[in-house]
Amino acid sequence: MLYYSLAALGLTLATASTAIASTLPITEVAPPVSRRWLRDDKVRGVNLGSLFIVEEWLAKDEWASMGCKGVYDEWSCVKKLGQEAADAAFEKHWKSWVSKSDIDEIVSYGLNTIRIPVGFWIKEDLVYSDEYYPRGGLKYLDRVVGWASDAGLYVIMDLHGGPGSQAPNEEFTGRSTAVPGFFTDANYERALKFLEWMTERIHTNNAYRTVGMLEIINEPIKRRVNATNADDMQKRFYPAAWDRIRNREKKLGIAKKDLLHIQYMGSNWGSGHPEKYLTDTTFLYFDDHVYWKFDTRSGKNKTSYINATCSLYRPEADVIVGEFSLSVASALQNTPEFAIQGHPENKAWYTDYFAAQVSIYERSGGWVFWNWKCNWINQFNDWRWCYQTAVRAGAIPKDASKVASLSPC
Repeated sequence: MLYYSLAALGLTLATASTAIASTLPITEVAPPVSRRWLRDDKVRGVNLGSLFIVEEWLAKDEWASMGCKGVYDEWSCVKKLGQEAADAAFEKHWKSWVSKSDIDEIVSYGLNTIRIPVGFWIKEDLVYSDEYYPRGGLKYLDRVVGWASDAGLYVIMDLHGGPGSQAPNEEFTGRSTAVPGFFTDANYERALKFLEWMTERIHTNNAYRTVGMLEIINEPIKRRVNATNADDMQKRFYPAAWDRIRNREKKLGIAKKDLLHIQYMGSNWGSGHPEKYLTDTTFLYFDDHVYWKFDTRSGKNKTSYINATCSLYRPEADVIVGEFSLSVASALQNTPEFAIQGHPENKAWYTDYFAAQVSIYERSGGWVFWNWKCNWINQFNDWRWCYQTAVRAGAIPKDASKVASLSPC
């Protein structure tokens, strides 16, 4: 496959790739490739959610088939089944939830990026003896990353579930708990060891050759929930994460052009300004998650949703919207104006809604839809959360690179 050594991610990459594509050799070994590699001028991607951290709401039938019905998170399922039975159940899930044909389908839709949420427990020596997490996922992570590299997809590796859980009552952390335990020296250190290890794996394992961005923690606690924890994380964990990644790269002798982009949840998330205590910001990127379903600015009708979306001004090239969906407020989703079951006339509006979001997020670095696939949401396969199903249903166009031009904004 071709590797492009480019000046910046999220800026004008198409012309550079055209100019140098013919001069670069095809190689089967890990090349000295710039980690700022992309084929297009914007990130356009999907999340592989519920692969390595299964969320019950997103995969209800799958969760039940694993024997996890009646519990909320991976911790509870492992505890319920016992370690060996849980390992077997999760292995079956990892083998089948995302296949090589999924990766091929992603590429066929004009997408260039995948974001892979993982828990710290995929590095099994970081797990304490009294913790409950599935074992054996790493070889399947290697497999899917290798498929993505072979297919030419850019990969964002996302530490989605941190030690002790970084947000309250969230199954995406792996253990839903009212009092998150991430904000301690010991758990910071476990997360830092994970980031060092993943950094080295990215730079030394050929399967990871198109992983160009490492997100240090997904959706941590917000200041309005616990300002003390959020500020402590910002002051102590954020700069330590940066330093540990860069120091590991220095130890490996990684050239500047090949350094990873390091991504933090941006200030819009509400956990503070992640760059405040950083002494270096080379290849710093931000993640933003935009769910109009939970935002009162979206209003209560189709026009207000489109207007709210189009009013979101995002000029920053270093921001990637790492999660968004087509969902609307729970009170509205089954009304005649927004329902998708029994209301085929609404499909065209959802295409407009998607195109409006895409056009705004492409004013910044780009976007990654949540999620690629799902399984039995809202008592049916609700494609407002599922890119694959939405394309097959005709709500999302098949060529992601052309969607922004369809925007009603």
